[in-house]
Amino acid sequence: MNLRPLPRFAVVVAAAAATLLNVTAQTPPRGEPIKPLAPAPKGDPIQPAASKAAPKPEALASAVAGADGVTLVGFDKLSGFKYEVPEENPGSTPALANPDSQIPETVKAFNGKRVALKGFMLPLKVEQGLVTELLIMRDQSMCCYGSVPKINEWVSVKMTSKGVKPVMDQAITMQGTLKVGAIRENGYLVGIYQMDGEKMDGPLGLQ
Repeated sequence: MNLRPLPRFAVVVAAAAATLLNVTAQTPPRGEPIKPLAPAPKGDPIQPAASKAAPKPEALASAVAGADGVTLVGFDKLSGFKYEVPEENPGSTPALANPDSQIPETVKAFNGKRVALKGFMLPLKVEQGLVTELLIMRDQSMCCYGSVPKINEWVSVKMTSKGVKPVMDQAITMQGTLKVGAIRENGYLVGIYQMDGEKMDGPLGLQ
């Protein structure tokens, strides 16, 4: 039987492999030997630092309180959440959902606190030229151009003093005790914010 000679490239590969094996067997290893892994450290493992507890809503509500105990609050907080007015029928079955459940705890924390709120006046009751009952609105357009505000975009105010002068076209700041929670008239939900007004700071210093 005639044997066919191996192709040239096969001979070259075989010779190179033999040479590599021979060199590897004769050449001592270079470099430092691999050291074994260090033993596991003794003692208790380091515990991660405990995270700080989130501040309570009461702390947030009083964080910007002034020296006179009046807390600055804006409509960015009072109306900064979605509120769906529940459908109610006072003549029959009462509403199953609690209307206050939609109010965030951070907003409920302002309940019973003396606050200073900036907004636009909509007079409701005037006596001897002074406004004794009013709404503080988030936007001027709600007062003057017929835009229907959302229920969390106004505060109903009853003055505890003789009243304040009407200011219709400029922002005012009203100080008083804020009440947060459902306001009902004849069984219907008509608001969620009311205030016992103490005084007003207007653009002209009107009180």
